Amino acid sequence: MIQRLTILAPMTVLSIFGAAGNAFAGGRSEPWQMWLQPAASPVMERITEFHTLLFIIEVSIVILVLGLLCYIIVRFNAKANPVPTKTTHNTLLEVVWTGVPLLILIVIAVPSLKLLYYSDRIENAEMTLKVTGNQWFWSYSYPDHGGFEFDSVIVPDDELKVGQPRLLTVDNEVVLPAETNIRLLVTSADVIHDWAVPALGVKLDTVAGRINETWLRINKEGDYYGMCSELCGINHAFMPIHVKAVSKADFQAWVETANKKFARTGGPAPVRVAETGDPKGE
Repeated sequence: MIQRLTILAPMTVLSIFGAAGNAFAGGRSEPWQMWLQPAASPVMERITEFHTLLFIIEVSIVILVLGLLCYIIVRFNAKANPVPTKTTHNTLLEVVWTGVPLLILIVIAVPSLKLLYYSDRIENAEMTLKVTGNQWFWSYSYPDHGGFEFDSVIVPDDELKVGQPRLLTVDNEVVLPAETNIRLLVTSADVIHDWAVPALGVKLDTVAGRINETWLRINKEGDYYGMCSELCGINHAFMPIHVKAVSKADFQAWVETANKKFARTGGPAPVRVAETGDPKGE
């Protein structure tokens, strides 16, 4: 039942607002989009279902309250009801308006907790990706594939190529295999950041001195974009995330190339400069 409502409710709303075409493009938000990005992971699929359930409950409550207000206005105005009732208590009504909200909260709480535990971690991960937030760029490490690391920095507007999205393009995208259970370990080198990719259902704070864990499984190949979702300083708006999902065979080929490209030389790490010209960490 919920799956049917998940399909019908968004389509109905989007058709009303005339935004159905934009809402089902993939990887990132589109102009005038009025619904969630298309789900590209099992977690996001469940988030979308839960969001739709909440949407239906909220709309039903609004319609009910609006109907009651209209009925009261018509039925109990001074002209239609010149002699007001002196009733002060109604046991049945009081039980109903206490019990119904309680039942609604239970209906919301059960799938909410199930989703929370489902998205928390995975027991049998096939690989691990470590994400480190910096002011103001991301660093990625592949401990299961040689341990190579690289930074991912935003590409300035004047260096963008045709077709590259502004404020979302980076010099080194995160390459991950599709249809693979991936453990994500996120931390920070300075302040609190937040690694968030809406289409993949991932949004987790990176905290210095602590490693938070979550997981993802990308349903299909493609490009998925996100941004830092925690106010982390002057260049907070210039920390995009670009996840490129490829086949397992292409991923293995990329790993071989990446091990050579990002091999450690033992020298000091270069100072990366963000869009405002400030060096990282300053």
